[in-house]
Amino acid sequence: MAAPQNYLAVIKVVGIGGGGVNAINRMIEVGLKGVEFIAINTDAQALLMSDADVKLDVGRELTRGLGAGANPDVGRKAAEDHREEIEEVLKGADMVFVTAGEGGGTGTGGAPVVANIARSLGALTIGVVTRPFTFEGRRRANQAEDGIASLRDEVDTLIVIPNDRLLSISDRQVSVLDAFKSADQVLLSGVQGITDLITTPGLINLDFADVKSVMSEAGSALMGIGSARGDDRAVAAAEMAISSPLLEASIDGARGVLLSISGGSDLGLFEINEAAQLVSEAAHPEANIIFGAVIDDALGDEVRVTVIAAGFDGGQPPAKGSRDKVLGGSSYGSGREESSTATASRPASVPSEPSRPSFGGLGSVTPRTEEPVPDPSPVAEVPPPPVASPQVPPARPYQDSTAEELDVPDFLK
Repeated sequence: MAAPQNYLAVIKVVGIGGGGVNAINRMIEVGLKGVEFIAINTDAQALLMSDADVKLDVGRELTRGLGAGANPDVGRKAAEDHREEIEEVLKGADMVFVTAGEGGGTGTGGAPVVANIARSLGALTIGVVTRPFTFEGRRRANQAEDGIASLRDEVDTLIVIPNDRLLSISDRQVSVLDAFKSADQVLLSGVQGITDLITTPGLINLDFADVKSVMSEAGSALMGIGSARGDDRAVAAAEMAISSPLLEASIDGARGVLLSISGGSDLGLFEINEAAQLVSEAAHPEANIIFGAVIDDALGDEVRVTVIAAGFDGGQPPAKGSRDKVLGGSSYGSGREESSTATASRPASVPSEPSRPSFGGLGSVTPRTEEPVPDPSPVAEVPPPPVASPQVPPARPYQDSTAEELDVPDFLK
């Protein structure tokens, strides 16, 4: 009798460079299940501290194990030099996550090479990277932008998490060490939010094919995470997820959405419905929404919502502020009416409307406010006040002419 085949999706998480290796160390520490971890670095000493299943020192010859010196060209060449080794450890993967801290040398230069290899092997390839803190300097920021642009061309979906936004959800007394740990935690959440949908049997179950339908060749993606307790906890968590400080842009107009809701055994059907409805209203009207619900009693009375939005028209998500109006009211329709009246009373708000694809109705509001301007065209009928015409010039000629025609003696003049 033939041995039963394993139909589970093979998921591999590659951490490349210092930031990427730190991130997978965090994932291993919290016990992320169902994935294989691969650490790649040019710094041999940092690699020794990793608990990954597979470790690749790609700097043996080029950097003698001393790191890339924050030079992306060195990181890129090191990865290219060890292309065959990287290909070998990625073989057989259905999904590959490439995680890195952008701005340095090995991660910035090497991540696009790893992603290129993964895609050439037929794996669904997802990049999850961080943009550096402002205090790390302009040079690092510029290198990060170049690295993100290169990586975007090599992955199916790219999630970029701006470290600076972590400051908005951190205490003013937070240490630098804790700030970088927070960045690792967010990278973990990005990977876990997707892998849990596939590897954790859920109340409403999802599989690899569901995830692939949303994330294959989706371009830029946004990730939001929210959690809440108490009344309306599911809706509150969903609002928090789609207005997360980690989002650089709005999820408006996303054509593909992965929505994961986790809660205890008391998670209610109406709670799930309300949270899912809120997210679906923020996305494109014809969005492909892949929804999963997981019961985890360890959460107690907490509900967690993870939203990953992708598939934007033009490849880039729209500007952020537009989402705030979605959150203004739980009813999508009422939000539309409110914003239309606001547009009529405050024309200054009109410029923000076009950035919002999901509120098509607002487009018609703007022309209406402009119509009144042509409307004054009836004022063009104000010319009828040729009431001035009664200045009857004939009157003068008449008097003058009669005066001239009469023969008036000089002494009467």
